[in-house]
Amino acid sequence: MAFVLDLVHNINSYLNKYQDPRTADWLFMSSPFYTLGICLSYVFIVKVAGPKLMENRKPFHLKKTLVFYNFLQVLFSVWLWYEIGMGGWLTGEYSLRCQPVDYSNKPSTLRMVHASWWYFFSKFTEFIDTIFFVLRKKYDQISTLHVIHHGVMPMSVWFGVKFTPGGHSTFFGFLNTFVHIIMYFYYMLSALGPEFQKYLWWKKYLTTLQMVQFVAIMVHAFQLLFTECNYPRAFVWWIGMHAVMFFFLFKEFYIQTYNRRVAAAARNGALKNGAVPAQNGAAPIQNGVKSSKISEYYVNGTDLHQRIKSQ
Repeated sequence: MAFVLDLVHNINSYLNKYQDPRTADWLFMSSPFYTLGICLSYVFIVKVAGPKLMENRKPFHLKKTLVFYNFLQVLFSVWLWYEIGMGGWLTGEYSLRCQPVDYSNKPSTLRMVHASWWYFFSKFTEFIDTIFFVLRKKYDQISTLHVIHHGVMPMSVWFGVKFTPGGHSTFFGFLNTFVHIIMYFYYMLSALGPEFQKYLWWKKYLTTLQMVQFVAIMVHAFQLLFTECNYPRAFVWWIGMHAVMFFFLFKEFYIQTYNRRVAAAARNGALKNGAVPAQNGAAPIQNGVKSSKISEYYVNGTDLHQRIKSQ
């Protein structure tokens, strides 16, 4: 135990030696182990403790809660995007080619520093997405992609706020908050019920937008490997490789969700007589089930597979 405590102390001392003093005393910033502990607890709760707790309980419906939560996430994402933008990316002060971190106390710089911390904090609020999946017993939604994406991001952003709260790396947050505005708006519509299904034909394109986001972040980060810029190379690799990892995870999700679904439906006889998946707002067929039923499951937490079998 003494060895572990000494190791923790030595790591904290080393990291604090190079930290940005402006964020040193902010919540969770004094040590990475607070954030690491929360992330590990999140994984344990959603993969082990939560499902065990819900094992003999009926799923919660939470329709109004879901609508309210996603509405708040839309507002939070809009505010974050605006703050990161006004901290540099929307003012003309930031360069896409090379933007070193400004460690001064200039008002616009401090605005970006604060926005960076709130972006870090937003990664914790996104844990609630998975908690709702557990409470509604939608365990198929708690995929490897979902858990890795949510579980890794707070730890990743912590290093940015600790050492480089501004400059080149904030482009990640600027793009990501914009995507989250659209994403949580989609979730809000989906939570409103099956009657809104006709407005949700663009989920496939939302996933595409997420992948485009990671490509843009990759290009933006890795260009500094070929350009002279007063920005830490370690963070270039840190951000770039995260974008690579998430791109391929989302790509695999895209293939499994959209390409294989159509192929499986064809094999199972769901597409007969030359029929094709419905488009332009019509309810598509997903594994032989109309999207209206998928949406009903999303909102009401009903056992979809049992209902299909009984029809």
